[in-house]
Amino acid sequence: MTRHAIPTRIVLSLSTAATALMLPASAFAQDSATGVTMERDEIVVTAQKRTERIQDVPISITVVSGEAMQQSGASQLSDYAAAIPGLQVDNAGSPGRSTLTLRGVAPIGPSATVGMYLDDAPIGSSGIYNRSQTFTLDLMPYDIERLEVLRGPQGTLYGASSIGGLLKYVTVQPDLNDLKIRGGAEVFTVAHGDGVGWAANAMVNVPLITDQLAVSASYARRETPGYVDNIQTGEEDVNDAVQQGGRVALLWQPDPALTIKLSGVWQSIDSDNVSLVYEGMGNTPIAPGAGFLNTNTALAEPFTSDFQFYSASIGYDFGFAELSSTTSYSKLEILEVTDATRVFGGIFGGFAPYPATLEQKKWTQELRLTSAPSTSFEWMVGFFYTDEDNTHSQVVRALDASGAPLAGFDPFAVVGLPNTYKEYAVFGNATWKISEKFHLTGGLRWARNDQTFTQSTAIPLLGLNASGDGASSEEIVTYSVSPQFNLSRDAMIYARVASGYKPGGPNVALPGFPATVGAERVTSYEAGVKASFLDRAVSVDAAVFMLDWNNLQTAASFAAGISGLVNAGTARSKGVEASLSITPTAGFNVGANFAYTDAKCTETTASCTDGDQLPSVPKISAAMTADYSFAVGGSAQGRLGGTVRIVGDRISALESSGLSVPIDGYAALDLNAAVTFNDKWTLRAYARNVTDAEGRITSSVATTNPGFLATVPLQPRTLGLAIDLSF
Repeated sequence: MTRHAIPTRIVLSLSTAATALMLPASAFAQDSATGVTMERDEIVVTAQKRTERIQDVPISITVVSGEAMQQSGASQLSDYAAAIPGLQVDNAGSPGRSTLTLRGVAPIGPSATVGMYLDDAPIGSSGIYNRSQTFTLDLMPYDIERLEVLRGPQGTLYGASSIGGLLKYVTVQPDLNDLKIRGGAEVFTVAHGDGVGWAANAMVNVPLITDQLAVSASYARRETPGYVDNIQTGEEDVNDAVQQGGRVALLWQPDPALTIKLSGVWQSIDSDNVSLVYEGMGNTPIAPGAGFLNTNTALAEPFTSDFQFYSASIGYDFGFAELSSTTSYSKLEILEVTDATRVFGGIFGGFAPYPATLEQKKWTQELRLTSAPSTSFEWMVGFFYTDEDNTHSQVVRALDASGAPLAGFDPFAVVGLPNTYKEYAVFGNATWKISEKFHLTGGLRWARNDQTFTQSTAIPLLGLNASGDGASSEEIVTYSVSPQFNLSRDAMIYARVASGYKPGGPNVALPGFPATVGAERVTSYEAGVKASFLDRAVSVDAAVFMLDWNNLQTAASFAAGISGLVNAGTARSKGVEASLSITPTAGFNVGANFAYTDAKCTETTASCTDGDQLPSVPKISAAMTADYSFAVGGSAQGRLGGTVRIVGDRISALESSGLSVPIDGYAALDLNAAVTFNDKWTLRAYARNVTDAEGRITSSVATTNPGFLATVPLQPRTLGLAIDLSF
């Protein structure tokens, strides 16, 4: 962080669960301990890789504080996605299994369209064969300072796979001056389940040398009880899940100009079964007498995820500019098991578990030289490098009723997909402050990636043993241009033209098939306004956008069990996003946000028809909030809050696809309350999905359970009580 920048500590004031969860830049946010109202110009972000007031950044941004997530009982991205305009999270039945869509840019192919950063380093695979569109980092909120959500392509500063936007986790940094200890415990129940869930967390911050050296450490664990019953096996509450994670961080400032940061993050997820229910076509019960929260698999479908992340950052302030270096290493290990008995079991008269494993190792290095804040001209230049080594394998087993392998059939099929990805890039960004009123920001990035890929497919019973290799190289240029006009310190109108890309990659090298698939490219056009008025009692943010999307990547089968990707067609997403916050009196805030998104194919191809609606994109999404803070006696502070989340109708696949089914929209009501005593003890209560609405987060034709729909339900009514201690 440049020394002259606004202190990032004040971002922690975004604490009220109802308000902070909703707004890109709410006019006010309430400090949970003191009740002091913090103003909009104190909200700072690092969206442009320098610390700035959110009001001054010509990008559509939402800030969500970790404290707000915790107060509302949220434990994964899908819990608060509806409160972020334009964001759709299609959870696949467990934390860590989510597909993200921003501004209608849905991941039609197998890789992500929304980038993800942990502090200053990217996480997740950039390659096209590692299912990065599904395996999304779902950090628990206990050591997260804030989440920044940037809408629209972010390719200039953040690189690959951010064509829809970016999610950036910003962690709590060690405090060089104060010893801090924080802890909490929570119990909760989920309707339709018999168990009681619990969560606990602890954090300690120790300044070893005042003003120079500090370390912090945290740990959190959450056990969620199951609520889905298996009507085939008779088991109840089969979808128990455990999340746990920890973090260790060091901050060292041996000299006023030198800053060194070290950090390690660990998180694991262990779901006994994914929270997947099966329905008949048309959302009918799977069997007479069956309810909504039922599955009918013969075998368990567990999911586990283990994530490790290590980073080292060094920054030196020369006065005129800061030179910074960030090095990171991450490792992700995934195991998911699907019951494919109904597809393959009839062939060999047994059971067919279908485990898929993924191991991803990723190194990144970024160097940046960032000018000091200026009233006339600010600039940044940088270099980025990443190196991935990925192993992805899938096996269809053949087992008898005792779980023993069936001779001659096991394994029934084996697929291996090892691949590598390397990228290096140079980039620059600058803001020319032509006058106090008019600023012009622009950026440019050149990147090259080199990839290798092998696909091997073996089905011994058929005598099939096929394999093929491929390689690719690709060069990409992205840009952004953003003029802004500052009507006042609290009001700004802006426009933005920006481009982004999702990397292509190699196909298997077989005669007659495309050797590579090209990058998807998006160009975005946006205009917006950010304003506060009436002494900041009213705040409004709004933006209109249109994104043109070229070279969509879609799957294609080639021959002999080998498949790959092809580029097919174009699409366009257009819409409007708006949020409003009103604070009629100190301590009381109401607000609303709204997003309308119309995302369609614009070219007829084998995969998509001109005018087809894109999958997983609700045309309408909205949220409404209310929050009230008040004094209780002379030393306590109370808080009441509520949120209504609304997600509109969607479809499960491209509209002209035979696998497309409608997904009905839903609305959910959340409530929360808290009392804080002497700025140290806090008692919290929350209720999520108060009315126990039967919402469908996702629903699709079940490929391994023919004749049924596979649906991930909105988590039923969840009631929780918690106590937090901080000193």
